[in-house]
Amino acid sequence: MIGFNFELLLWIAPAILLGLWAQMRVKSTFAQAQQVPASLSGAAAARHILDAAGLQDVGIEQIGGQLSDHYDPRDKVLRLSQDVYNTRSTAAVGIAAHEAGHALQDAKNYAPLVVRNAAVPVASFGGNFSTMLIFGGIFCMYASLPIGRPLLLLGIAALAGVAFFQVVNLPVEFDASARAKRLLVDHGIVADQDMVYVNRVLNAAAWTYVAATLQTLITLAYYIIRFTGGSRE
Repeated sequence: MIGFNFELLLWIAPAILLGLWAQMRVKSTFAQAQQVPASLSGAAAARHILDAAGLQDVGIEQIGGQLSDHYDPRDKVLRLSQDVYNTRSTAAVGIAAHEAGHALQDAKNYAPLVVRNAAVPVASFGGNFSTMLIFGGIFCMYASLPIGRPLLLLGIAALAGVAFFQVVNLPVEFDASARAKRLLVDHGIVADQDMVYVNRVLNAAAWTYVAATLQTLITLAYYIIRFTGGSRE
């Protein structure tokens, strides 16, 4: 058991390192861009973008946490962290515009977003239970219990659901960032020369999604290769 855990760690180490780098990059670029002023606060910028798109029914709320910003398609609400909601900076308006981009995707039934939203229950189940099922299955296989292999296969299927969600989520996030960059310039919220700071923040955030997806895909590949051939080493 210890052996395959170490082996798995070696497999996913590059993705973990990429994720750590991306998280540090997000924090550093956000702190830098927070020092560059913008004409509107994050909340005001989001409101301007939404209203211009005819989405007056989409609300904007302030929430706790740092970089906890997200769009809730069920309640049609942008939830922005305090640093983004209140601050007039290129970092704040960049992130707020990104979340507004998700609302625009939702309004236009952007296909990858529709698929991603439909996959949420599967991804939620996989996120909560895949590890438990996989480890339970492996333990039972080592104990020569017949339930081991079915449990393992169910866990791998649940993890595959998480991987599918993350893969579909990548174009959703990339498109929202592209929309944000374009909208901030089109609406005159950020000057052309200051867009470099927005680009850095959103590009760094995109790498966190890439790293998380890569880690899940590598983990899935490891379990498929290592255990589905019937090995009980």
